[in-house]
Amino acid sequence: MAYARVNGLRIAYELVGDGDGDGDGEGVGDREDEGRLWVITTGGRFTKETPGVRELAEALAVHNDRVLIWDRPNCGESDVCFEGPSEPEMHADTLAALLTHLDLGPAVLIGATVGTRVSLLTAARHPEVAAGLALWWISGGPMGLMILGNVYYTASITTAWTRDMAAVADLPDWAGTIAANPDNRQRILDADRDRFVATLQRWMLAYCPRPDERIPGLSDDAARAIKAPALVFRGGASDPFHPRATSEAVAGLLPGARLVEPPWGDREYLERQAEMATAGSLFIRWPLLAPTLSAWAAETLT
Repeated sequence: MAYARVNGLRIAYELVGDGDGDGDGEGVGDREDEGRLWVITTGGRFTKETPGVRELAEALAVHNDRVLIWDRPNCGESDVCFEGPSEPEMHADTLAALLTHLDLGPAVLIGATVGTRVSLLTAARHPEVAAGLALWWISGGPMGLMILGNVYYTASITTAWTRDMAAVADLPDWAGTIAANPDNRQRILDADRDRFVATLQRWMLAYCPRPDERIPGLSDDAARAIKAPALVFRGGASDPFHPRATSEAVAGLLPGARLVEPPWGDREYLERQAEMATAGSLFIRWPLLAPTLSAWAAETLT
């Protein structure tokens, strides 16, 4: 476990693999024989310790590569932050600052759900840190996007509006990051209530569907301008939260994109969601992506 202070925030991260092919993470340093760098960004408010994340990192690291896993602000051990035009844009700026601070990259930015938005926004806003993109479970469609705005922000906005910041800090929404980083409770308590409500309403507004924005916060024109090669895994026809049409549309927007089938069935997300009570992770089968990711990177990225 390591921490870096970027943009005034303490960010928790870990490098998996040391470039020698054994994936043990020891002896990371600047060496000419190191392979490429990957960054995995999770979805929801799930952390880098969510089962499936590290396992995917280890599967990629055996190919002489290194993989950065990290906790975005507002999840896991990283600090909470209520700044920026939207939460994914704040995450994108934080990721770019983290890579620059660590003197790493450019990197292949990969992830699902929120991780797709953060990866795309990072490539658009900070192209110098993006060597490539790989995306799966891309959220989209009116229902999918409006559900996200509600899930992420409604409870906090309503509680701050009708009660106070102490009640916000007591919400289940923030329990995980407070448990992992107890100082986050005080950061929430110290937040100005009116500014907090205004910020989260702005963040919620970013999820309103727009005809010229397949990805919240990223205009279609900005997506067309991304030069990094991209691998897009087709969404499931049965998945209402990450529609197949959205994945196909994003692949069509990105000039260097390749659309491929995922290594699982049409109902993968729904099945993993149904098993959450027992399996404990939506991401448990992410390591199945590693062969396709590695083969694409070897063929496409120099």
